[in-house]
Amino acid sequence: MSTTLNMETTAQELSKAFMASYPLKSARHLERMEAAEAAGLLEIQPIHVVAGVWKYLPPGTTDAIFSQLDEQTASNLIAFLDSHLAIALLGRLEDDKRVHLLSRLKESQPSLVSEYQDLLRFPPDSAARMMTTKVQAFSADLTVADALAILRRNPGTAQDVLYLLDNHQQLVGEVPLADLVSAQPASGLATISQPVRTTLEALDDKELVTEKFEGYRTRAIPVLDTQGQLVGSIGYFEVYQSTKEDLASDMQTMVGVSKEEKALSSSWFAVTRRLPWLQINLLTAFAAAAVVGAFEGLIAEVTALAILLPVAAGQSGNAGAQALAVTMRGLTLREITTRHWNRVLLKEILAGALNGVAIALTCAVGVYLWSESVGLALVIALAMVLSLIIACGAGALVPIMLKRLGLDPAQSSSIVLTTITDIAGFMSFLGIAMLLSDMLPKG
Repeated sequence: MSTTLNMETTAQELSKAFMASYPLKSARHLERMEAAEAAGLLEIQPIHVVAGVWKYLPPGTTDAIFSQLDEQTASNLIAFLDSHLAIALLGRLEDDKRVHLLSRLKESQPSLVSEYQDLLRFPPDSAARMMTTKVQAFSADLTVADALAILRRNPGTAQDVLYLLDNHQQLVGEVPLADLVSAQPASGLATISQPVRTTLEALDDKELVTEKFEGYRTRAIPVLDTQGQLVGSIGYFEVYQSTKEDLASDMQTMVGVSKEEKALSSSWFAVTRRLPWLQINLLTAFAAAAVVGAFEGLIAEVTALAILLPVAAGQSGNAGAQALAVTMRGLTLREITTRHWNRVLLKEILAGALNGVAIALTCAVGVYLWSESVGLALVIALAMVLSLIIACGAGALVPIMLKRLGLDPAQSSSIVLTTITDIAGFMSFLGIAMLLSDMLPKG
């Protein structure tokens, strides 16, 4: 019996040591486990170890595991996490679960709950929801020795960048932690400080945050309230995490799936979010079918056209999806803005033309060997070039137009694009076939 207990204790200590030393590897292992199993493993770990692993878990996994944690571990974790991680997690919870968790936590940490409630009032895509409030600021007239003594008394507040304030509590400079540690103890903080390169306001949106990190290449940016007081900071890691979440949600919305839907959401929830877009897609499919119907007589006369129709539509669809993916990535990562629409469009049209020529040559040879018809090979070749130019241009313009109109550029872009590429593929193929019908084999 004692041997069994000793083995269990040893296993627990080993898992604790592994998670503490290798949080990233631990997160990848937990990601592969069932949520209930992962939650059970985390519940027996010290809360600081759990928090260290938690920041490396993707949002969908954290939501699933968090829902399986017991109430004590869940409230302890919310209290221990950096504020931006805690707020992100709380913001994704259902209202009743969030209220229950905060009310439980309020009994032991009322000031923390009050802070979280204030942050939750900010818009979901604002800088305030991305920032950590655990920042360390010093008076500018302190020495390096004074600052290090303060940090030793408050080890949990040390960040990569520390901030200096004047007598009116206004931000006047910043000191990288590495510079502070290597400076002479008697030096004044003002002598080793650097000017603040840029700041953010609490209500600034996520896109501006990403733009500033991209433009200034800094490790952290301070966040100020409307009175210019320091209320938090956003580090590069927070922006990286936010961008990953955006890319994941964009993958869903591009195909008509709600950002709120998770892998473990109920079937009814999934239906209510997906069905409207599937109905819209059905209507657009009828529009593409109407194009084919307009050429019904030609298809009946040249039956080979019916066989080649999926080839024309499929190639244009794939080319459009490639252009859409690249453009969406550029918009999400702030590599481009709507002002670059003409450059992006020109680039994609040229890429579509070049790819179209290459695909057309391959396709024409294959069609000629199959049908022994020069006319049919010529039709499919010309259709490939034209449809790929249209598809690539549409793939670039659809997300940019949605963005220009103030809409979510990812919202069902692929459904709109599919309609355009199907119609373009059918229309170009059948339209050219109509013009060159004298060259086509009958029957």
